[in-house]
Amino acid sequence: MDWILKDLALSVPYVRHVIVLSSDGLRMAQYGTEPDTADRLAAACAGLQSLAAAVGQEFPHGDGSMRLVVIEVDGGYFYLMAAGSRAYLAVLADEGVDAGLVGQQMRDLVARIGEHLSTPPRNPEQVA
Repeated sequence: MDWILKDLALSVPYVRHVIVLSSDGLRMAQYGTEPDTADRLAAACAGLQSLAAAVGQEFPHGDGSMRLVVIEVDGGYFYLMAAGSRAYLAVLADEGVDAGLVGQQMRDLVARIGEHLSTPPRNPEQVA
């Protein structure tokens, strides 16, 4: 999956990190970052998707599931997008990035490989 993440990173100037994670915050794949950084970001993403889902429950229509979270901070942007059943795509980009292009490329990537990004539910009985 790394080459697909690389394509996204290289097709949008200013993208720094691309991470695929499970809903429980485990890194599944990454591009442009060290494993420790990717693990920290994946764990933070799990919290963000949970918060977004809680806010989504306040809307009367739809199921309240999180589709996209965008955070702007000094120095750049963070994007978190649902990417399949219990899987998410995260992108960290520097200031100057084309926000619309990032969103479009993320949607295109999810549409192409979303079914491969899904993670099965964890069964506590299978844990050794």
